[in-house]
Amino acid sequence: MLGPKQSGQCMYNSTKNSGGQIANTIIVPMIVVVLISVLGIFGVMYWSANLSDETAEQSQHHLLSGALKLTQNYMVKQQTGVVIWDEAYWMVNDPDPDSNWIYNNMMNWLFLHHGFNRSILVGKNFDIQNVYARNRSENWMTPELLDELTPAIAKVRARYITSFHKMPSGLYSYMPKGIEAHQSIAETGVLALEGEPYLFSAAAVVPQIQSITTTRTPPVVLVSMVPLRGQKLNDISEMSRLDSFVLAPMQTGRAGVGRFQLRSPRGENVGVIAWQTSQPGSQMLQRINPFLALAAFMIAAVVIAVTIFTRQMTKRLARSEAKAVQAARHDALSGLPNRSRFHTMLTQSVQESVVKGTNIAVVYIDLDHFKDINDTLGHSAGDKVIVAVAERLHRVIPKTGVVARISGDEFAMVIRDCKDDEWLEYILDQVQDEISRPIKIGSRELFASLSLGVSVAPRDGNDPDELLRKADIALYDAKANGRNRRSFFEPTMEHHVQSKDKMSRELRLALRNDELELAYQPQSDTDAKRIVSVEALARWTKEDGTIVSPAQFIPVAEETGLINDLGLWVLNKACAKAHDWPGVTVSVNVSPNQFKHPRFVEKVMAILAANNLPPQRLEIEVTESVFAGRNDSVLKALRRLKNLGVKVALDDFGSGYSSLSYLRRFPFDTLKIDRDFVSDMNGNPEAEAILVSIIQLGKALGMTIVAEGIETLEQIRFLQAHRCHRMQGFFISKPLSDRALGQFLDDFHGTTGSGFGADLSYQPIAAKG
Repeated sequence: MLGPKQSGQCMYNSTKNSGGQIANTIIVPMIVVVLISVLGIFGVMYWSANLSDETAEQSQHHLLSGALKLTQNYMVKQQTGVVIWDEAYWMVNDPDPDSNWIYNNMMNWLFLHHGFNRSILVGKNFDIQNVYARNRSENWMTPELLDELTPAIAKVRARYITSFHKMPSGLYSYMPKGIEAHQSIAETGVLALEGEPYLFSAAAVVPQIQSITTTRTPPVVLVSMVPLRGQKLNDISEMSRLDSFVLAPMQTGRAGVGRFQLRSPRGENVGVIAWQTSQPGSQMLQRINPFLALAAFMIAAVVIAVTIFTRQMTKRLARSEAKAVQAARHDALSGLPNRSRFHTMLTQSVQESVVKGTNIAVVYIDLDHFKDINDTLGHSAGDKVIVAVAERLHRVIPKTGVVARISGDEFAMVIRDCKDDEWLEYILDQVQDEISRPIKIGSRELFASLSLGVSVAPRDGNDPDELLRKADIALYDAKANGRNRRSFFEPTMEHHVQSKDKMSRELRLALRNDELELAYQPQSDTDAKRIVSVEALARWTKEDGTIVSPAQFIPVAEETGLINDLGLWVLNKACAKAHDWPGVTVSVNVSPNQFKHPRFVEKVMAILAANNLPPQRLEIEVTESVFAGRNDSVLKALRRLKNLGVKVALDDFGSGYSSLSYLRRFPFDTLKIDRDFVSDMNGNPEAEAILVSIIQLGKALGMTIVAEGIETLEQIRFLQAHRCHRMQGFFISKPLSDRALGQFLDDFHGTTGSGFGADLSYQPIAAKG
């Protein structure tokens, strides 16, 4: 018979053996499953990464091709001034042309104004009439070079010949098809000259005025060339936004390096443009692999821990109890007191200050742009930043002070025994200086900043909740005035908050009582002969006649969440009124906050159905801010609306820093040029060049181009000359009520023509003398 000790030992051994068997039964299959799962996940991840890298490189290749095409098209426009010119036409076709005139007025002019440092004038019989180089050398013009250019020149000659149409009289009239009178017949390409790639534009020299002739003869062709290496390559690099952009004679295939082969008109290799591809798949793989390995390790650790769980139960219960007490009073991530504990400590501090007759400061702290860190580097990096900030705040605050984490990126401090505001300013300077030092996260250095709101007792009261509220109001003021600063509470701040609260309540009531109105600003077509679209704009006039500017109530609606109700009200009113103006598209601005609503698309389609309005007559206008944070749900909502037939416009294009990336991410129907570009264009060649480039870019992407802010006839003429699709501005019409818009449309589309009182249809620019 076993004694208690032996019995206990046997029970221990039995339990140990049984536990080992159970552990083996669980661990072995679990390890096998985990191993197979991890290997499968890694295999799928590597396959997906390679596919993603290939797709990204193809996209970048198309982007580079488009940038090169835009550059070549711009060269054609630069050449237009000398190839569409009566005097040049008669001079180059003269049996005895003046070579000096051709040199100075055509070839050298192109060099001086547009940088074409090599030019060739090819005669009707494919003979070389003139050769131009800046150093007056002609040795570079070889038969081999002419042979390379022959296919392009032949295409220009063929297009020129086919542009003549036989008239009933037997004569031939020069009437090009598919191009405007102010555009040239040209071909562009790349060729090798003295071992370097050159861009060229070959254009027929034609008269400005339509000509009639008895016979059709080939044209004289001007070929202008400019080195690709240098400014042109820099321009293409800027447009494509590719990294490590280089031009080389040849480039072997390497992982992570994109290649764009340059070929001459004969198909010969001219050179290679290479760049560092983004490789999103490989980059994702590098970030995820450590986490997958860590997860596998943790799973293995958990499996092993199961076998010893029973023996450690008592210790775990004790540790859990201690953690529960800690968690009830402190923030788990930073280890600082939480909101509840902070309020208790603040109450005690206020009571002590009242007894001692001392001052205390309550400081509300917000970490500036913390969401950007989470969005770009992930929540793990954000957590490390929170921990680092918490440690620094705890280190720099006076020993008698208190620092706590209130919520995600908000902290609070109590600074006891404040001598005066100057002393408090010194302490807060130390806080901001300490936080401004770099925070090292792995191999990265991050820079954080704080916005602080301060209330002081007893100056701002002795009630803890009131002190917190006033510190929060001061924090709002600091953030509203640029962040990375501090604000002490002042009574005027409270008045501002109350005013905003009052406006939000009045706006909510106005929406409920349908007291708001809509104004509509018309958009004309290119020739200013027809109104094709109107933009709906919210207007608010109170019962006492006070007009509230949209610049006042729209931000309030954004901050208070009323923007969803306001946006749907505008959309419903605009769709209901659209039936009064058949054939006119209605444009409605949509706030980024509206896209956060999970059923926004369904609500839009319900409004269209309720008003029996085809989706094709509605245009949704968004700004680039709608893409802040790279929220995929926004892109999904936009694509759903577009697939359902609703048009999507990118508003205020060019006002931000990354607009081109948005054009790559989403196929917009309409591109609205920011009004600043239009207002700056008058007499400003740089502004006009940018405006033309935007129009060409939008057209190249198949978008409808809208110019906003038109205030002069000269602006309309310029935009018409460059075939801008739609125009909007006070020169056409100010925003009108629905009744005034109806009258405006009747007058505008009446039998008397344009409602402007002047002929605004497109008129070609006068020819050179």
